[in-house]
Amino acid sequence: MGLSERKQKEKEMRRNDIIDAAEKLFFDKGYDSTTIDDVAKTAEFSKRTVYVYFNSKEQLYFEIMLRGYKLLNRMMADEFQRDAPRSALDGIRRIGDALYRFSREYPNYFNAILEYENGERDFDKSVPDRSREECYEQGEIVLGHLVRLLNQGMEEGTVRPDIDAAGTALVLWACTVGVFKTARTKARYIGHYHNSSADRLIADAFDLLIRSIRVTPEGE
Repeated sequence: MGLSERKQKEKEMRRNDIIDAAEKLFFDKGYDSTTIDDVAKTAEFSKRTVYVYFNSKEQLYFEIMLRGYKLLNRMMADEFQRDAPRSALDGIRRIGDALYRFSREYPNYFNAILEYENGERDFDKSVPDRSREECYEQGEIVLGHLVRLLNQGMEEGTVRPDIDAAGTALVLWACTVGVFKTARTKARYIGHYHNSSADRLIADAFDLLIRSIRVTPEGE
């Protein structure tokens, strides 16, 4: 390994060490309660070194969210590779299943994504374009799966032919994010007043979304 390659590797290691430190702090004590000084101390770097790699705490949040998106997309890819969907509707349902598993297995990453998707955190003015675009590109992978499956379903005759695949994919994603937010914030209310559960709400929502896009079999 040459000198330039070694220096580049060291930079990447320092960068990842800083993200690791921020991730631990954000997940343990919360984003709002964490400062750049905390991140520097945990990473065992100077505050100045942290700012060499990241211009704000908000950018670090995006880097952590990016890790979450990549993990979610790997889970979806593994789901499809392990067992090919029987149909387009089966594939769409399994995207929902993968998202549900992701929310249970990696709740901190999931909540980071959910808070941003729901507009609870707006960092557009303090995050470099590159960091934002990387997150958007990962999000587009999820939407790309939905668009592909919707088009496949229209070709199969299982998905309504009168929908626009790209627009419907956005609606499905938006509805799913909203349902997960309600399940997260209103779990006690759902249990107390409706004798149900957050998991039941999510399952019912997935069923309703599937019924809204499928071709209704004759006789139903």
